[in-house]
Amino acid sequence: MAELARRLVEALDGLLGIPVPLRVQAWDGSVAGPPGAPTVVLRNRRALRRLLWHPGELGLARAYVSGDLEVAPGTDLYDVLRAVARFAERPEIRRLRLGPGDVLGARGRRVVGALLRAGALGPEPVPPPEEAPTGRGRLHSRGRDRAAIHHHYDVGNDFYGLVLGPSMVYSCAYWEPAAKSLEAAQEAKLDLICRKLGLRPGMRLLDVGSGWGSLVLHAARHYGVRAVGVSISEEQVALARRRVEEAGLADRVEIRLQDYREIPDGPFDAISSVGMAEHVGEAQYRVYAEGLYRLLAPGGRLLNHQIARRPDHPGEPYRPSPFINRYVFPDGELSPVGSTVSRLEEAGFEVRDVESLREHYGLTLREWVANLEARWTEAVGLVGRGRARVWRLYMAASALAFEENRIGVNQILAVRSTAEGAAHLPATRAEWLAAPGTVPGTVPGTASDLPVPEGPGAGPAQTDLGDRGSVR
Repeated sequence: MAELARRLVEALDGLLGIPVPLRVQAWDGSVAGPPGAPTVVLRNRRALRRLLWHPGELGLARAYVSGDLEVAPGTDLYDVLRAVARFAERPEIRRLRLGPGDVLGARGRRVVGALLRAGALGPEPVPPPEEAPTGRGRLHSRGRDRAAIHHHYDVGNDFYGLVLGPSMVYSCAYWEPAAKSLEAAQEAKLDLICRKLGLRPGMRLLDVGSGWGSLVLHAARHYGVRAVGVSISEEQVALARRRVEEAGLADRVEIRLQDYREIPDGPFDAISSVGMAEHVGEAQYRVYAEGLYRLLAPGGRLLNHQIARRPDHPGEPYRPSPFINRYVFPDGELSPVGSTVSRLEEAGFEVRDVESLREHYGLTLREWVANLEARWTEAVGLVGRGRARVWRLYMAASALAFEENRIGVNQILAVRSTAEGAAHLPATRAEWLAAPGTVPGTVPGTASDLPVPEGPGAGPAQTDLGDRGSVR
């Protein structure tokens, strides 16, 4: 058994035809793989069984979430994820299709022999309990959407406060030059949205998927609007309502536990949808776009802030990430930005501006990962070690995906023109970013001036992460 790692790595290299990009430390203490490569630790035979039953992303995720696979001490999680992602994108791996002949041939027999000697062949391990159940009714029905949102968002407001920081904003920040902290960058994003929407005192704003209420609070406080925020997360709504009361804005801000398909009381002068449309799904996107169009007054503006995927490779169907779908955003779907623009135009909107914030999201996610790692023990106490590992893996992998242009995020500004074709939009971007609607005598502050929940602890805590903490 002293050479277990070498046997496994050699067998896998032979089956794939190219070297794996990681060093592997087996549970017997042996290590093998390319010198200088990031190292992962197989803590037990079950780690191999997870990978054998589900080769690729899902097996790796299950092994990491369960703790059967670890990142070695001194190794950065980002380095491991970067190596795996680049390996998966290599043409040889994308074209690889292992059939019975490969598995039963000499190369396959070498792998099976190595697994037999390691005692790794056996029944499929039970998935970690953090995995969402599948097949919960008709895709994107209201009941199934509520279950999906509950899985992701109702894990505890204290946990989200720990990760997101005082802003309680769960979407890409806007890292303008003056933004020296996550809170300042989130404040800048909220204000950017308000300026793009041309908010002015007395206007009526709808925020679809309003989260913990930060945008409607900012818009009411600094732009004098009357705002309605809707979410189908019970925990988000409970905290948002509390924040509204504590801010003294209950006369101007209403928070509803409501599906976007159930909003009866348009028209609104402006609509924002920030990080919500990813949950809608391709089959329902026309319903979403047409519904917002009906709710918007003629001459009103829509700001749609949405993550986008790259277009599919020719001949390849869209396959959502199995890890993201099972552990993070059940039933979430990403579309290329061009498809989103087309769906909005088909619903009647005139798209006037598209701004990519891809690099901004990479920076934001690294801040969230650093927040989680700095208070790891506290996070584990709030949601359990498995779920904390889900979040660390998902946010770190997403940061790299944005940085390396595998996914993007865009703010799309669209208008519902009047019957005469008027858009009521200034002629240049500089004009509609000038914030003419800011309430006199108020100055946008920082998101931390809004009420946030008091967490069970404060300050950095000891972690049980064996690997090296990530760097912002």
